Amino acid sequence: MAEGTFATVVNCMDGRTQLPVIEYLKKKYGVDYVDSITEPGPIKILAERTYLTIIDQIKKRVGISVEKHGSRHIAVVGHHDCAGNPVDKATQPAQMEKAKKLIEAHWKKQAAERKEPVRKT
Repeated sequence: MAEGTFATVVNCMDGRTQLPVIEYLKKKYGVDYVDSITEPGPIKILAERTYLTIIDQIKKRVGISVEKHGSRHIAVVGHHDCAGNPVDKATQPAQMEKAKKLIEAHWKKQAAERKEPVRKT
């Protein structure tokens, strides 16, 4: 297990979002490090569930963060003016909720298989 405390973020590859999100998560959860998994328009990918190979890769990468770094917080991030998800602001909250539910369901199942509690944040 890596030294230090970790959170995990599934974030857009857009460089404008990287540092603000990392700084926010470090402060909010009091962690030392944030593992970043990036894709263009990740909430669209997770919400629409069209690109199953990409979704499997996201899950695998989050799994590495959880299993090897002991991450106990997983954030999914979307943002306005996303080139990978060019939708209006009104569409993103529904996408975010679907993306969040997919990630939550997957990690609750994983935690149950490992018999450990899931911390909902």
